[in-house]
Amino acid sequence: MAANKRDYYEILGVARTATDDEIKKSFRRLAKQYHPDANKEQGAEARFIEINEAYEVLSDQQKRAAYDRYGHAGVGAGAAGAGFNDFGGFSSINDLFETFFSGTAAGGTQRRGGTQRGADLRYELTITFEEAIFGCQKEIELPRWETCGTCRGNGAQPGTSTSRCSACQGTGEIRRVQQSIFGQFVNVTMCERCRGEGRVITTPCEKCRGQGRVRNNRRVVVNIPAGVDDGINVRVTGEGEVSARGGTPGNLYVILSVKPHPFFKRQGNDIIYELPISFTQATLGDEVEVPIVDSKSTALKIPAGTQSGRSFRLKGMGVPVVHSTARGDQHVIVKVVTPTNITPEQKHLLEEFARLEKEQSEQDGKNIFRNLFEKTKDVFQ
Repeated sequence: MAANKRDYYEILGVARTATDDEIKKSFRRLAKQYHPDANKEQGAEARFIEINEAYEVLSDQQKRAAYDRYGHAGVGAGAAGAGFNDFGGFSSINDLFETFFSGTAAGGTQRRGGTQRGADLRYELTITFEEAIFGCQKEIELPRWETCGTCRGNGAQPGTSTSRCSACQGTGEIRRVQQSIFGQFVNVTMCERCRGEGRVITTPCEKCRGQGRVRNNRRVVVNIPAGVDDGINVRVTGEGEVSARGGTPGNLYVILSVKPHPFFKRQGNDIIYELPISFTQATLGDEVEVPIVDSKSTALKIPAGTQSGRSFRLKGMGVPVVHSTARGDQHVIVKVVTPTNITPEQKHLLEEFARLEKEQSEQDGKNIFRNLFEKTKDVFQ
């Protein structure tokens, strides 16, 4: 018999130098694939028993050592009927069954289906930059499944009643006793005929045809909080669809898309604004009006000698933090604009300015050279 047995390493698809974790990982994958209650192909049960036998030997250090030295003769008749000491990483046999049978443990029951929660809805909404900053209310219209007003969601024509499901005898569950190498267990599934409710409709509602819901267009008011940004989801609880035969409605998720502003840019909770100023304003200084989101504008003092790219912060004039009293800032970045069209007088004045600037630069250069010469002379002396 031992001569006809396949190599255990070959069965699990691992090398003879495989680690314990590699062996365990391969066993879990193969056991789930070939379990007879998950795999109805011919030969799956035999393959499953073979995989279990190989794993019991290779997962035990002493048995593995004996197998590596003497082969199948070193481990006797095998381990098919011995039972596992380790369930391939599962904490118990119930965990193993739950993986194979979607939550149905040996001897356990599966929860009845009953009424289900309705589907969630998704709606894309475009708002302006200011609406995102300060918040707003929007009324939207969307099609959705709603509870039938005639039968009030039970699917039966008013004046009629439901009857007990003959397939599950009113339990809403179908119980099947199955045999496996672990013994006998009960597999419990939801009854497909009554969908887990235990009762069936004899006279369907004329309006909804027994579904318990109808398709309607509904107008919903959505409250947009202040400070939302592009891509944010606003949840409206209970404004999704209802499921068939009643149940809790789903939620409505409004996906926001914010239109770009002509001159404001947003970075987190801060607002960025680029302020163009002239050469003379940057050189001599000035007081200018800067637009802000709260009102038309506010005064900003530009100091003399301001360089292009300098940033000024207007504290607390940015974006509100959602559901908070905190608020970001507005940053004003100055950009010195070079004039393109100038009058002859302006040109004459600029040329005079350039001449004076050049003389000053030459004088500054002479002073620098003189100072350097003096320092060098002091060093040699």
